[in-house]
Amino acid sequence: MKINDVLRGKGNQVVTISPDATVTELLALLAEKNIGAVVVSADGSTVSGIVSERDVVRLWNGTPDAGDVRVSAIMTAEVHTCTPDDLIDNLMRLMTDRRIRHVPVVVDGKLAGLVSIGDVVKSRIGELEFEKEQLSNYISS
Repeated sequence: MKINDVLRGKGNQVVTISPDATVTELLALLAEKNIGAVVVSADGSTVSGIVSERDVVRLWNGTPDAGDVRVSAIMTAEVHTCTPDDLIDNLMRLMTDRRIRHVPVVVDGKLAGLVSIGDVVKSRIGELEFEKEQLSNYISS
């Protein structure tokens, strides 16, 4: 199974935020969209970084005026990405090895989607259920 199969099911809409936005603006966006991470992009199509709730929690612990801090100061700038043609198994390995929960999907340097660990788990469960059904049908016939 490929990343493209996951995107086909969930869509390719990606929420982005400007690196110049404040943490207060970030929190409002996360709450409004009910999401845990946002791709940081100056133009809405290239990946400058990624920022998650965990980044905010780390900042908030002892930082005065944390809400006024710029997203660029807390984002992860070294973002691991994938392409629609990459295999889900490789993405699972990347997420596990790097301990990351969100991976932007990029095509020709442009943002084409975002895959979360939840998307990967949902996809894998679907595969396992299909295999189980096929085995049951094989045994029954």
